[in-house]
Amino acid sequence: TNQWFLPAVRGDIPPGCAAHGFVCDGTRILVFGGMVEYGRYSNDLYELQASRWLWKKVKPQAPSNGSPPCPRLGHSFSLYGNKCYLFGGLANESEDSNNNVPRYLNDFYELELQHGSGVVGWSIPVTKGILPSPRESHTAIVYCRKDVGSPKMYIFGGMCGCRLNDLWELDIETMTWSRPETKGTVPLPRSLHTANVIGNKMYVFGGWVPQSAGGEISAPDGEWKCTGSFSYLNLDTTEWIGLISDCQEDKSNLLPGPRAGHCAVAVGTRLYIWSGRDGYRKAWNNQVCCKDLWYLDTERPLAPSQVQLIRATTNSFQLKWDEVPTVEGYLLQLHADSPVPQVAGVPGTGVPETSVLSSQGGCSLHQSPQSLPSVPYPEMKVDHPSQTNNLIPNNVQVSLSSNSKVEGKEKVAAPENKVTQETMKNHADATGFKESNAPSLLPVCTSSAQTSANVGELHDLDKQTVNPDASVSSTVSSTQTMVTQQAVKTESSSTNGAVVKDETSLTTFNSKSEAAETANVMPSARVNTGQTNDSHSSRAPQRPPAPVKAKDRRWYDVGIFKNNSAVVSQFYLLPEETLNINSKTEGADVLDYRLLKKQDLFPGTVYRFRVAAINGCGVGPFSKISEFKTCIPGFPGAPSTVKITKSVDCIHLSWEPPASPSGNILEYSAYLAIRSTQLQENPSQLVFMRIYCGLKTSCIVTAAQLSNAHVDYTSRPAIVFRISAKNERGYGPATQVRWLQDMKTSGSK
Repeated sequence: TNQWFLPAVRGDIPPGCAAHGFVCDGTRILVFGGMVEYGRYSNDLYELQASRWLWKKVKPQAPSNGSPPCPRLGHSFSLYGNKCYLFGGLANESEDSNNNVPRYLNDFYELELQHGSGVVGWSIPVTKGILPSPRESHTAIVYCRKDVGSPKMYIFGGMCGCRLNDLWELDIETMTWSRPETKGTVPLPRSLHTANVIGNKMYVFGGWVPQSAGGEISAPDGEWKCTGSFSYLNLDTTEWIGLISDCQEDKSNLLPGPRAGHCAVAVGTRLYIWSGRDGYRKAWNNQVCCKDLWYLDTERPLAPSQVQLIRATTNSFQLKWDEVPTVEGYLLQLHADSPVPQVAGVPGTGVPETSVLSSQGGCSLHQSPQSLPSVPYPEMKVDHPSQTNNLIPNNVQVSLSSNSKVEGKEKVAAPENKVTQETMKNHADATGFKESNAPSLLPVCTSSAQTSANVGELHDLDKQTVNPDASVSSTVSSTQTMVTQQAVKTESSSTNGAVVKDETSLTTFNSKSEAAETANVMPSARVNTGQTNDSHSSRAPQRPPAPVKAKDRRWYDVGIFKNNSAVVSQFYLLPEETLNINSKTEGADVLDYRLLKKQDLFPGTVYRFRVAAINGCGVGPFSKISEFKTCIPGFPGAPSTVKITKSVDCIHLSWEPPASPSGNILEYSAYLAIRSTQLQENPSQLVFMRIYCGLKTSCIVTAAQLSNAHVDYTSRPAIVFRISAKNERGYGPATQVRWLQDMKTSGSK
């Protein structure tokens, strides 16, 4: 929502402190040390259970081979696995807090954690090699290469009377210290900076640096300033790459201002930078507190999940897909098994293949809340969101490469066009990272709440209602600008396993091989977003005659969507000259949606969908392909607003009639997925037993029937129901409901 809130914490609330150590382990936070007041430092350890906002003061066991860590500030506190690593800091040698006698530390401790909550105790590892020199206000990160698997801790910079820019490495498995040789330009000596790992890169931002132009290490009484310089270290090649130099001018305030003592956190492949203080010269004694929040997109987003069907009609689909964290929109595409008319005479503009949301090899920086013109920096593209923070701007160029990965071979799931209403927690995989030279840095507007559609989100835990919202965002506006941040949703907690939300179990058809699809149906294309895709024609267009061969299929844009759902009734037609471009061509035309004609969906037609996420670095890879078929006129729609009410020995299912019955409803049928030997042979193909047939819009599911239920583990443990309606023509599509089970319930089934 981009809104700050102050949680109501309870328990052993720690006193306010500065320059403490801080790690996040799942939903708990550990805080160690820090300055409680001037000259008085702490060595207390606190744990916050963020799921309950409960503070607890923990008392680790003392190490067997020495004393526990002394009170300190400015130390590093890093987490890897079930252990925290404490290094260095600043202690007060004087017993009188008013008489501060600083002592720089280079001691090294290991803190073993208990699973979930609590700690075991401190230990002092026996290390080899030369220990880093004493320091405080340095940074420490832990990185483990995927191909080697040996975790290493890297310490950079800090303060020991003067600022430092040395890099140290600790092999955690062998406990060996070393100084790796680096390439590139080493950042200036600094302290109170931040360092964060995303992929195989350590991003270093800000801090106190020498005031002197040459950047040499100054004497302890030399001049220092805060910096906004930004670099990263490739941890695989140990090469430094500068992104924002210390001397780079920023008259329009398009970059994060100079600061020290700020905080930075990585969420997926996005880096957030918050607050800090800016003192241009220490001698001036007029430091300014920063209250701005920025983020950096370091690479293109991961592929979303397959497109999922919520509802199908004769000429439209209601679709959704799992959210990808920290993205600004989604590009949805389709192609049909039937030939699509070609459009001639629509002009296009040629641009280089590397033209994406932010220029390849640079940064895209945004300042909020004011709206400013785009001002290019060297090797950068700079844009500004307006206060609307809604959709993709019309000047965004999206580059779609012909070598995007497409995965086919989806198995058939019956019945066709089943509409699914389920509950599943969003699982956003942020573990796979790629090399990228196109980071994009933007500030986050936190002034107002931002909502995004979550179809059928429920909070009533005893009597659950599912009502898909058809009024989801399915448009792209030429006058609105891109959202600065997508809200990441969490799932409601469940009581007695009775939570029902909209989700979709895919209805797919047998697909062509991945190689064939990549070669034949993915021409290189770029689109310039523009006109909205909000017109839904009620007329049924005439269906084209003959089927089309795979090599003649083309992907068409449905639009760019802010949220992870869409109502699709039309798509954009490509001009004839673009259709004739070979899929391997690198220089395709850039299309403006405002210049393109729209094509309505046809009844009884199979359409294939794929979706890609968009952030400041461009369009990510496409999802796996899904296939759905529009309904045939005359058949009833799917029942809606399914409710599940649990009682002691049974459950009660109820639903609303279809919104489009297409005649009189003769009967309803409800089905339950059951265990069978066929499921063991083909787990993806559910076997259903009819448990109700009649005119009523409700039924009872007995405990005996539930004892035969199959618990589906494809997402979260759930019992699966399907409900469909029948008229004079026959049965229409079914509504599928996943009734979530807790582990104890599902284990007993």
